[in-house]
Amino acid sequence: MRIRPAAPGELPALQDVERAAGAPFRDLGMAEIADDDPPALDELERYRAAGRCWVAADERDRPVAYVTAEPVDGALHVEQVSVHPRAARRGVGRALLAHAAGHAREQGLTALTLTTFADVPWNAPYYARLGFRTLTGPDLTPGLRRIRAEEAAHGLDRWPRVCMRLELRQGDGTLGGLS
Repeated sequence: MRIRPAAPGELPALQDVERAAGAPFRDLGMAEIADDDPPALDELERYRAAGRCWVAADERDRPVAYVTAEPVDGALHVEQVSVHPRAARRGVGRALLAHAAGHAREQGLTALTLTTFADVPWNAPYYARLGFRTLTGPDLTPGLRRIRAEEAAHGLDRWPRVCMRLELRQGDGTLGGLS
């Protein structure tokens, strides 16, 4: 699996990855999440043009996963990481997060942050295994509070959500110190 910047012509394929990655939520009684529209092409292009949209490409150089991120309060906030089910459970998500962590370090950012569903096995429990810690009220930065408010307005708080943070060690080429 090769991690590289997304190409402009691949953005519709990223929407397809998002749709496929969302389908398993249906089995958890979260049909609204499974049916949610993927990010719009102009939104994906904004991340791509800013150099913060990366794909994991298969042996034919086709995207099977992607991550988008943006700086928020001194950290690189992972806005979305999606892995097509056919590429799941192979370390692809971890590789994308490690790539984002490397980018964050290059930019002088000290952590990765994200928001996620607390009780979905491939969400908060997965990120905790990678070293992310759940943030509580006093730990939330203004930017994370804004993101959570936007998520609540979008209806995501129907299911428990958390903010998480992974401190990055400078000079370490791994995900927060994990290999």
